[in-house]
Amino acid sequence: MTLVPTRTLMSSARAAGRGLGAFNVIHLETASALVRAAEHAGLPVILQLSQNCIAYHGDLDPIARAMLAIAERSSAEIAVHLDHAEDLALVHRAVDLGFGSVMYDGSALDFADNVAHTRRATAYAHASDCYVEAELGRVGGKDGAHAPGVRTDPTEAKDFVDATGVDALAVAVGSSHAMRERTAELDHDLIRRLRSAVPVPLVLHGSSGVPDGQIVRAIWAGMTKINVSTQLNTRFTAAVREVLAGRPDVVDSRVYIARGADAVTAEAERLLRVFALEPDTTSHPAEDTAC
Repeated sequence: MTLVPTRTLMSSARAAGRGLGAFNVIHLETASALVRAAEHAGLPVILQLSQNCIAYHGDLDPIARAMLAIAERSSAEIAVHLDHAEDLALVHRAVDLGFGSVMYDGSALDFADNVAHTRRATAYAHASDCYVEAELGRVGGKDGAHAPGVRTDPTEAKDFVDATGVDALAVAVGSSHAMRERTAELDHDLIRRLRSAVPVPLVLHGSSGVPDGQIVRAIWAGMTKINVSTQLNTRFTAAVREVLAGRPDVVDSRVYIARGADAVTAEAERLLRVFALEPDTTSHPAEDTAC
């Protein structure tokens, strides 16, 4: 199966009222593990490369081309996305490489500058029919700052989308990046108000710190794209540590990295199934904190 446009996956998920998992790629092993998860679950997934991950690899092209190749050879529906890019030049390069979507992150800027920069990113991406995500109302956790009180205003969100022409909007509703415990409580009423105010799909960042039940309720309230990174990295690292602790003689990195990748596949598959639960207006899902 060829790559599926992000627009196609997002439109289908939003129309069905289901969540779409968007998981961060760190290296080739996680890319392969995430694709296996989608194949096992029989569900679509978005593979994401962040600006920070690209900096770790030294350049966009090697890791991006490898990720695209892995996705193109999968039997699952896979879209490829640039996550949290603050550099417009990087946005342009991802569009030119054939990414299905890009996120320009101007959330650290004031409203006017965020609009101006995001509008430029959107114009470039749309010229190649590339889907664009942006962020308004800074999500906590960046640079070590935990700011759970930050929220996105629905009126401002609508004005931002109207002014920039973006296709999806990441909003601050109580989650925080890089959380290692799943204790965040989301503002589901705010999500419903944002869903009513904004004509494009909503994106939940920092989902690693949110219990399953809270995420499912958020999806039923109007969230579509669910970003997860730290939770999967935690599983990978724990599995590697377990192997090394039990087998101190191991020197072949494939032995312990394979175990880490298997752990990512298992958790990503589980999350994809959770996010795809059918909407139910008669009950609330259990507030499961297991991860």
